[in-house]
Amino acid sequence: MKKILIVGQTPPPFGGQAVMIEKMLGFSYDKIKLYHIRMSFSGEMDEIGKFKLKKVFHLFYIIYKIILFRLKYNIKTLYYPPAGPDKVPVIRDIIILLCTRWLFKTIIFHFHAGGLASLYPKLSPIYKFFFRKAYFYPEISIRSSEKNPDDANGLKTKKEFIIPLGIEDHYTNIANNIQNKVPQILFVGFIVEHKGIIQLIEAAKHLKDKKIEFQINLMGKFESPEFERLIKNNIQQNDLKNHINFLGVLTGQEKYNAFSNADILCHPSFLETFGIVLLEGMQFKLPVVATDWGVISTIVEDGKSGLLFPLKDSKALAEKLALLIENDELRKQYGETGREVFLQKYTLHTFCRMFEEVLHKHC
Repeated sequence: MKKILIVGQTPPPFGGQAVMIEKMLGFSYDKIKLYHIRMSFSGEMDEIGKFKLKKVFHLFYIIYKIILFRLKYNIKTLYYPPAGPDKVPVIRDIIILLCTRWLFKTIIFHFHAGGLASLYPKLSPIYKFFFRKAYFYPEISIRSSEKNPDDANGLKTKKEFIIPLGIEDHYTNIANNIQNKVPQILFVGFIVEHKGIIQLIEAAKHLKDKKIEFQINLMGKFESPEFERLIKNNIQQNDLKNHINFLGVLTGQEKYNAFSNADILCHPSFLETFGIVLLEGMQFKLPVVATDWGVISTIVEDGKSGLLFPLKDSKALAEKLALLIENDELRKQYGETGREVFLQKYTLHTFCRMFEEVLHKHC
């Protein structure tokens, strides 16, 4: 049985990458055995990518643990999820990988965050030197979609594999049986500008001006207190307080209940490497309204499991939402199709079996 050392974050915080690694670790494999060293540089989503002194101590603890696991369990394969194109986490990665990569026969990079290779041309010569030593020429790279940035090619990977992410199925027969008098639109994610939250509020104003009944429920944490004030002021200025509700961060059954009680999932993000929330919505038979951008358009089939709208176009977003708000049958049709697509392509079992096969054959 192949031994694999997984170095990566698990919740908290409840970001997509952390949740995915947690589920991947909990699966029962036949051909590989996973060992885990937990990264916990960030306790909350708003700490990600920011420097804190405690992170320096944790960095050297991670290095110590990697060396210990390598020697104690004779593990020859290292699985590592590189950071995106942000300098603070990239420096962290470089230090960890320079200290430990040479110990392993096989290095696997799984690009949960995309765009790392795009940072390289912008670096100083000395920074480029350490970047190459840390990141270049891994044996295996994994990305979730061909639409994601081609980091594997940029880092001169020897072998690359496309493995779409998958999640557990929490849908039950009681889900979606609630008949809402006012259609409920659900947004799930870190509440930050690139998730399209400003466009969603603008779309809400368009709907209100047309006297269309709706309620938007925002699930997630704000990027910062400043951004929270900006969004709430925007809501108040547009007289949308009675139309937009903040749920905060929900997990477990509370989260599943929020999906079950919704009528539409809205995902107006314009910076995404996969979008686990899309799978969660499709799982619960929710029609999806999302940005026609990158990997999103490979998951949501326009006119079949949901509706896509142009990047940052709040008026088009409002029109797509209005179409589904006013058409119960269309919502049901898209939701059923989305559920079928989820079961065919995006379950945790499908992902983990593909992941296991790649590691068993190539490590």
